[in-house]
Amino acid sequence: MRKTRVLLLTQWFDPEPTFKGLLFARELVKLGFEVEVLTGFPNYPGGKVYPGYRIRPVCTEEIDGVRVVRVALYPSHSRSAIGRVANYVSFAASACLYGMLGARRPDVIYAYHPPATIGIAATLIRWVRGGSVVMDIQDLWPDTLRATGMVRNPRVLAAVDLVCKWLYRKVDRVVVLSPGFKRLLIERGVPPEKVEVIFNWADESAVSASGADSPAGFPAEGFRVLFAGNMGVAQQLDVAISAAALLAERCCDAKFVFLGGGIDAQRLSARAESMGLENVRFLPPVPMSQVGPYLRHADALLVHLRPDPLFEITIPSKTQAYLAAGRPILMGVGGDAAELVVRSGAGIAFAPGSPEALANSVERLMSLSDSDRATMGKRGADFYERHLCVARGVEAFARVFASSGQRNSE
Repeated sequence: MRKTRVLLLTQWFDPEPTFKGLLFARELVKLGFEVEVLTGFPNYPGGKVYPGYRIRPVCTEEIDGVRVVRVALYPSHSRSAIGRVANYVSFAASACLYGMLGARRPDVIYAYHPPATIGIAATLIRWVRGGSVVMDIQDLWPDTLRATGMVRNPRVLAAVDLVCKWLYRKVDRVVVLSPGFKRLLIERGVPPEKVEVIFNWADESAVSASGADSPAGFPAEGFRVLFAGNMGVAQQLDVAISAAALLAERCCDAKFVFLGGGIDAQRLSARAESMGLENVRFLPPVPMSQVGPYLRHADALLVHLRPDPLFEITIPSKTQAYLAAGRPILMGVGGDAAELVVRSGAGIAFAPGSPEALANSVERLMSLSDSDRATMGKRGADFYERHLCVARGVEAFARVFASSGQRNSE
């Protein structure tokens, strides 16, 4: 019997920081699927092509038994809406062309959203090559575009909304990352049987990597609060800078460490420096394989998104990595994400957008004993293993792919 053939269509893939990348593809291969990845040349989050790569029309790699095809795109990840649109549209056009003419005929086309242009490309490829389309929605558009301020023009937002509604009708299955996403899509007319909730997972091998010594640049003393990941408008990390200032005024020995990059990283670093904050440190991005020691040497791990109704149904992907790392979590996101942390007993949820609430939560964690904080972290790791681990998530996708591929062959 022929294996179910899956085309993974995603604009972000290793070595870019992504959890639906090579790990996902490898696990699907282990479960008996034939996998081909269609992606771009790595440039996220800095908007510059990674060393060792140069943009060509098509480049094919074989990685751990997975065929990875990279197609040309315009590299950009700046505040410029024009640059972002060029980035999204150029990849979608290249992927659509290759998918129609060069890709192996798929049984299932997996489309990773964002951006929505991926869903359009997947739908066009299906018209020519066949197969079922499974769209994995990580960001709800146009809601995310509006919430982050990336797009403010009401006409553009309305047009994006129409495109997304068209995609929801055309694709065969929709996978979402939280119960809140599913509720909202059902309210917008998507049939409930079409929507599947599959929680995100972490790169477990990277998170579990540790070392006896503190990583380079990491504070050796004090209560270390770590934010690891993309620093953009949605994260509103000015709140953490202001909380650091409050804690410094209170003579509290808490230090904030920001690990990563993004469009707001330079501005945030400049602001902390202008305020003379000695308890704030910015560290450059590191490969995902090197993140584990930073997570495990932190005393608390910070998640924060600006207050917005959309983010109350969002579970930021770093949440799973933080849970798996077994360190206490400071969750500055309401709704589903806060409920997850409270339910697991893995940390403290505080009101997003409030420096005072964050500062008070840091002090509350510091007041606990080392043993209590260790117990909090262990509860998070145990919860991750039971409900959110890679094995559970990939098995759920395998069921969706198998049923979609089977319907397509009937």
